[in-house]
Amino acid sequence: MHTILRVNETPPKPDPSSAEPVLPLPVLPPKQRRNLWLMLVLAVFALALLASLGIAVSSQKRVRTIEQELARRQQDTQGQATEARMLAKQAQDTARESAAKVALLEARLAEVALQRTQLEDLIQSLSRSRDENLVVDIEAGLRVAQQQSSITGSAEPLVAALKQADERLTRYSQPRLDGVRRAVARDLDRVKAVGVADISTLTIRLDEAVRLVDDLPMLAQATPRKEPLRPEPKAAASAPPTSGPASWWASVTGGWDHAVDVAWNEVRSLVRVTTIPHPEAALLSPEQAFFLRENLKLRLLNARLALLSRQFDTTQTDLQAAQAMLDRYFDRSSRRTTVAADLVKQVLASARQVALPRPDETLAALAAAAAGR
Repeated sequence: MHTILRVNETPPKPDPSSAEPVLPLPVLPPKQRRNLWLMLVLAVFALALLASLGIAVSSQKRVRTIEQELARRQQDTQGQATEARMLAKQAQDTARESAAKVALLEARLAEVALQRTQLEDLIQSLSRSRDENLVVDIEAGLRVAQQQSSITGSAEPLVAALKQADERLTRYSQPRLDGVRRAVARDLDRVKAVGVADISTLTIRLDEAVRLVDDLPMLAQATPRKEPLRPEPKAAASAPPTSGPASWWASVTGGWDHAVDVAWNEVRSLVRVTTIPHPEAALLSPEQAFFLRENLKLRLLNARLALLSRQFDTTQTDLQAAQAMLDRYFDRSSRRTTVAADLVKQVLASARQVALPRPDETLAALAAAAAGR
């Protein structure tokens, strides 16, 4: 093994323990020494060049690798961007759907809140005390009955409502409502004391009078008067039959009296003497009598319509005119005429406007009882 010595280097000291002997180095001439140095420099330059080439190649490979990686990452980034846009669009759609659902839920929530409020109001109204419910029901019934009485002109709805209120208060037996019971009793007595026209009964009477008009005898119609024959003497009728001239004379006398009675009745049937206070009533022709009956019917029907519509002044006027026609043109001695005239008089006396009393005392007592709670 040879050891190369460098210039300006001190030779190594021989190791005394080495087995090989140290040989002296040959001394090179200056020209060879320069060549040697040149070769060393060239070798170093070549090594540096080779190292640079290796580094350049390695760098080129690394750059290509980086470019490929960048291209791949760019593709991945584009794919991720596309996916991100799709996800963003889906997120927007989801956000719109969520907003719509939130709006629907808010509407449902508002509806539920409204229903809850209504339910609470209903529960509160149902949870009112029994006294308050009773007072409110009685007051409402009285007001409705008062309106019905004012419309129909009859006191029956108001009387029925007051009686029902009295019965309910009696069953309830609440000491705080004793004042209401006393007020109801006073109003009931005051309403019953008022004589109100029964419209249904009066209309039935007018219908009956209209039905009788066609059968009423008139003063212009001469109707024969039916009178029984004079009875035979009882003595002659009850006498036992006898024989001889006395019996013959009795039979002749009885036959003569009977013939005289028959002749007298025939004469009386031919002549009728009647006192007529209105002479024009006896001069009506049959056609005029027909129109007179129709006018009387119209008067009675107009009075009926006015009675149903609560126009008592018009009813009084028509009934007075009908009564005057009955007194002037019809035979008052007839039973039918008397019945018709009585019906007209009854309706004329009852068809009057009567102011119904208001249950103000009961309503005031109910208001005080409601305010006391």
